[in-house]
Amino acid sequence: MSVIILGGNECMERQYKDLCKEYNCKAKVFIKPSGSLKNKLGNPDLMICFTGALSHKVLKNAQNEIKGCGTAVEHSKTASVSALRTILEKYAG
Repeated sequence: MSVIILGGNECMERQYKDLCKEYNCKAKVFIKPSGSLKNKLGNPDLMICFTGALSHKVLKNAQNEIKGCGTAVEHSKTASVSALRTILEKYAG
């Protein structure tokens, strides 16, 4: 399963990737997306948006990029490892 994580805390990027690896997921983490996300997202199975750390513009652009790809989208206000674990349990557990 491929996972895209948008937003979050810079110091926790490695923890996000490690947790995804525990659930046999390949993860791309974009803490502070800059520029166009058009060629960066690909066709993931799941996109997780930590909305407390993202602007509305970035969130809207990312959702437009994956529209029609069949990608599941989850939103979380908190960018904690426990919030990520809960989402991964739902989809990959």
